[in-house]
Amino acid sequence: MINNKILKAINNNIFETIKKHSDELNIECYVIGGYVRDLLLNKSAPKDIDVLVIGNGIEMAKKVSNELNPKEKVKVFKNFGTAMFKFNNIEVEFVGSRKESYNQSSRNPIVKLGTLEDDLNRRDFTINAIGVGLNSKNWGKLIDNFNGIEDLKNGLIKTPLDPLKTFSDDPLRMLRAIRFSCQLNFKIHTDSLNGIISEKDRIKIISGERIADELNKIIMTQKPSTGFKILESTGILKLILPELTALKGIDEIDGQKHKDNFYHTLEVLDNICPNTNNIWLRWAALLHDVGKAPTKRFAKNIGWTFHGHELKGSKMVYNIFKRLNMPLNNKMKYVQKIIFMSSRPIVLSNNNISDSAIRRLIYDAQQDVDDLLTLCEADITTKNLQRFRKYLNNFKMVRTKIVEVEKRDHIRNFQPPISGEEIMSYFNINPGKEIGVIKELIKESILDGEIKNDYESAKLIMIKKGKALGLIKNEK
Repeated sequence: MINNKILKAINNNIFETIKKHSDELNIECYVIGGYVRDLLLNKSAPKDIDVLVIGNGIEMAKKVSNELNPKEKVKVFKNFGTAMFKFNNIEVEFVGSRKESYNQSSRNPIVKLGTLEDDLNRRDFTINAIGVGLNSKNWGKLIDNFNGIEDLKNGLIKTPLDPLKTFSDDPLRMLRAIRFSCQLNFKIHTDSLNGIISEKDRIKIISGERIADELNKIIMTQKPSTGFKILESTGILKLILPELTALKGIDEIDGQKHKDNFYHTLEVLDNICPNTNNIWLRWAALLHDVGKAPTKRFAKNIGWTFHGHELKGSKMVYNIFKRLNMPLNNKMKYVQKIIFMSSRPIVLSNNNISDSAIRRLIYDAQQDVDDLLTLCEADITTKNLQRFRKYLNNFKMVRTKIVEVEKRDHIRNFQPPISGEEIMSYFNINPGKEIGVIKELIKESILDGEIKNDYESAKLIMIKKGKALGLIKNEK
């Protein structure tokens, strides 16, 4: 079967060069996987090209690269029989056809040379096992041994072979199935879904960074809740993010209930997606309520409370990131900060907003104040339209006030108008606690609106406090 769209897509330098050398060596080559899948789905051509070589993939990569002459040299991975190079911002990877076998303790396969059929058998899903011939004799011909094209039409994620074996051999495929379902808005075939449920415990052999990579891809979809609901229903989420599943359920005492914080969280995550592509802000949305499970309490005459859940949740981020081998740097600290401050704008929006409160919010949030407001707006999940509009308008007022106060007082990226060196020079003193006391007073006076955020105002406060502290003034 020939597809005109595919023929047009492979009419370029890269594929023509592959055809030339595969003909010369009398070796069959196929473009396979995501490149073919996305073209058939009418998506723009991917920036990654996987070329299956029925023979020596490394040798073919070198020959094609020598002719195309890319800026970067070929990267060779001998252990896997693969090689790759970049050409015009497109990553081209060559892999020799292979047969794989696995042992129970690892997802890394034992690799042997194999046929085209062997290689297609090892693919994760039917929609990723569609190939296109790149030799003269089969140029543009679709290879579809598992009816992947039909599954594309029907929107199905399905394993080529027995799903139990497919997922047991490489448990990462379970996460990939859920991720593809979320990315493509496809359903997972019933047999494959049951296979995930059956083999869910095998996910324990997958490294944290591999799990995080798939979670990141789910989080960056248009509607991540789809993926997380499948993760939860299959039992995988409890194994990889138990802090989230701990939020699931509604408790009732004396007729008083609380909302299901798991489904609320997924709604907040979906809500924030149209407004940001910042993956770390999306992570903050996903984890913003994880502190509610350990802080949940019931008190008579009050009902359910979650006091301190923001602080608790921000502290839980470290263990989550560490377990998933995610960055423990400023990205993690950003997520912690957003979670810790997540209720601050909500409190402000419910009261008459003072300039002082706004200044402190800007000072504490600094450059992340807009992101913080974006999360708070996404956190409005009430189904009461009147209440929804009220909350949203309140946050608009907070945003307007932030702009007004910042324009006047310049609190964002706050720097003290007077440095510690200037204080020491003016009073002719050595470093000591007095410098910190004076700097703190200046900062608090600015945030409280008692003085302007300028040098002269700060200097007057400095002199006054210095005298009160008994410092000897250096008359000038």
